[in-house]
Amino acid sequence: MVSETVINPAVRMVTVAEDFAGQRIDNFLMRELKGVPKSKIYNILRRGEVRINKSRVKPDYKLNGGDIIRIPPVRLPEKAAVMPVSESFSERIRDAILYEDAGLIVINKPSGLAVHGGSGVSLGLIESLRQIFPEYRNLELVHRLDRDTSGCVMVAKKRSVLKQLHEMLKSKTAIEKRYLAAVAGKWPVRKQQVDAPLQKNVLQSGERMVRVELDGKRALTRFSMLARGTGMSLVEARPVTGRTHQIRAHCLHAGHAILGDDKYGDDEANRLAKQRGLRRLFLHAESLVFSLEGRRISVQAPLPEELQAFLKASGIVL
Repeated sequence: MVSETVINPAVRMVTVAEDFAGQRIDNFLMRELKGVPKSKIYNILRRGEVRINKSRVKPDYKLNGGDIIRIPPVRLPEKAAVMPVSESFSERIRDAILYEDAGLIVINKPSGLAVHGGSGVSLGLIESLRQIFPEYRNLELVHRLDRDTSGCVMVAKKRSVLKQLHEMLKSKTAIEKRYLAAVAGKWPVRKQQVDAPLQKNVLQSGERMVRVELDGKRALTRFSMLARGTGMSLVEARPVTGRTHQIRAHCLHAGHAILGDDKYGDDEANRLAKQRGLRRLFLHAESLVFSLEGRRISVQAPLPEELQAFLKASGIVL
């Protein structure tokens, strides 16, 4: 007999607060039913077990303040206990905080740490933060970074701040993101942007990749060439849109793949870079600049020591 975990033991009737007006019901349920797979959430929606004001709704239904949601009991197979965050890792994450106020935390995420659990990762950045700061009951990722990318990640403490920042990200100009990337070959000084649509693809292995395709979603990245070293260039990338793997795919499309990239990279360039000490993807979210609630916020994440060492070995000193 398979033991089960009951996420909520009885039917709940939840009244939507004004803060959540405009949010899709599927996203609301993912927050209310933490740990429940998306497939399960879409299943209970499709079967009509979730009702809003006594009516069935589709996953893209946008909530209104005062809506009454019927949330059914949800049963899942028992999982192993969540791995606790170690004291040393907790210290490391606390030391990585670049900025904090009443509604927002900006973390300098280390390379190798996923922003959230799933796909074989039991404990990501957001799950770790919820353990480290249990007093913050509404911690949510504002945006994501690839697991192997280091640098600035925003985490909202309040739903109101999360909504503001999501609207700012949609505007494509309100938040200025800057990344540093080391790429193969000589990046042309005149190559100042890549405007190429990206389409998500899933390989037979189940691995997700994106490719430049005419029927993809528009994607725009602006670039500046900063320095050249042995067989490589250091560039600044400023993504205007926020597509999955955008900078990595655009660098590949430009003919200058990011060094250390095992998915979109150049095998020979990666081999030579490894000889000079590069053991990870050279992509770092260096800075964020934006205005929030009347305050101008500028945050910078120092380039990790291992990336500085690689640049030095390649003849570049910042």
